[in-house]
Amino acid sequence: MTRRALVLPIVLLPFLTFPLTITGASVALPDIRDDLHSSLAATQWVVNGYNATFASFLVLAGSLADVLGRRRVFASGVVLFFGSAVVCSLAGDIVLLNAVRLLGGIGAAATVTSGSSIIADTFTGQARVKAFGLVGTTLGVGLAFGPTVGGALVDAFGWRGVFAVPAALAGLVLLGVPALPKAAGAHGRRVDWLGAALFTGGLLLVIFAFVQGPELGFGHPVIVAAFVGGIALGALFTYVERRVDDPMFELGLLANPRFLSMAIAAAAIVVVLVPLLVYLPSYLIANVGLDAGTAGIWLLMLTAPTVLLPTAGAALAKRVPIIWLVAGSVAVTSVGVLSLTTIGPDSTPLTLAVPLALTGAGFGLSTGLMDGLAIGAVEPEQAGTASGMFSAARLASETVGIAVVGAILASLSGDLLEGPDYTSALHTVCLALGGFGVVATAAVVAVSRRGGTSQGVTGPVTPPVKNEQARPC
Repeated sequence: MTRRALVLPIVLLPFLTFPLTITGASVALPDIRDDLHSSLAATQWVVNGYNATFASFLVLAGSLADVLGRRRVFASGVVLFFGSAVVCSLAGDIVLLNAVRLLGGIGAAATVTSGSSIIADTFTGQARVKAFGLVGTTLGVGLAFGPTVGGALVDAFGWRGVFAVPAALAGLVLLGVPALPKAAGAHGRRVDWLGAALFTGGLLLVIFAFVQGPELGFGHPVIVAAFVGGIALGALFTYVERRVDDPMFELGLLANPRFLSMAIAAAAIVVVLVPLLVYLPSYLIANVGLDAGTAGIWLLMLTAPTVLLPTAGAALAKRVPIIWLVAGSVAVTSVGVLSLTTIGPDSTPLTLAVPLALTGAGFGLSTGLMDGLAIGAVEPEQAGTASGMFSAARLASETVGIAVVGAILASLSGDLLEGPDYTSALHTVCLALGGFGVVATAAVVAVSRRGGTSQGVTGPVTPPVKNEQARPC
């Protein structure tokens, strides 16, 4: 086997593993909480902390890969993720577990962005298109089967297995790193350190405020200061990015109606879908009485459409205006989550099948098309920047969505994982997410009409894939 043929299996294995550490770990949260005697808010950081640093460092890691060399950053990211996962599997304290999860998110961001660049540099033409198609499929499979695999690991090895198995897979990836092509960093390219610090700091402060708010009280000085600090850093980030020579985000892209409408749609769908992937397993275990493995199997009703429907979405895109397909996908997801307000301790697979399938269907029908349209809407020389912005904005929205939903659940349930109060809190969350989706659907249509996006668009736009950065979940 040639070195070129080894690139895909080496790079794609982390793309399969990383979604497992988000959605799979969510199945283990009840066991982690019981074993480590932690509060609901502290336990939520197992998912929120990892996702937060993943989102925050995504674009910065891409810049470092361009400057320092992609194989070097890829190897560093895998090492950091490997070390973090090993410590997680051995941790006996929730503080240590959450601290190393933050490091794991940074490692995952470095691995994903540099891995995407390695694929773009290794393959050309149709081979490159097929390679990135495999990236999307791999990420979709990891997302879809993460809860199921996570549940099986918890049943077989306890919650520590959710971290030990990804650590073992990361070790296999490290063995293959020497086979990856070696490329020097780009000369003259600079890293936007100030922008990266402002973006990362602002996002982490906002997430901290939402996660810790239910425990400390949203009027607590620390929480208020975190919200104010996060907003201030966000405003300063916007100011800085408009003035630096090599910005981390090209904010001018937000003036492009097609790009903005696709970004709104992508953010809306993950804000609705991913928090359910994180918190539904805990509800099914604590209130419906399922074990972790069975809860993961039930979640297939939500995640299977994300793998099965992309082909159907591509076929529909040839027959209907793409903007209506995208807006319709957001609407379908919203209807699905609104119908989940019927969930309760007596729920069965039959009663949950349609609500869960509709919620997952929106993601499956449109996610690949949205990436292509968003990146294809900009000039070719902006494709890499647009890809990074689109991926980071979507993951940041998903991360904030997880934090907000966790805060609502913790506040309304009294920090309990079971009982009528938690069921009522979950119903409130579903209503809020559904309402958000409805508003987002209207916003997608309104923004696209402003730029004439809904006219004459009957199929997906194939994006430039040079320096494309893949979404992690």
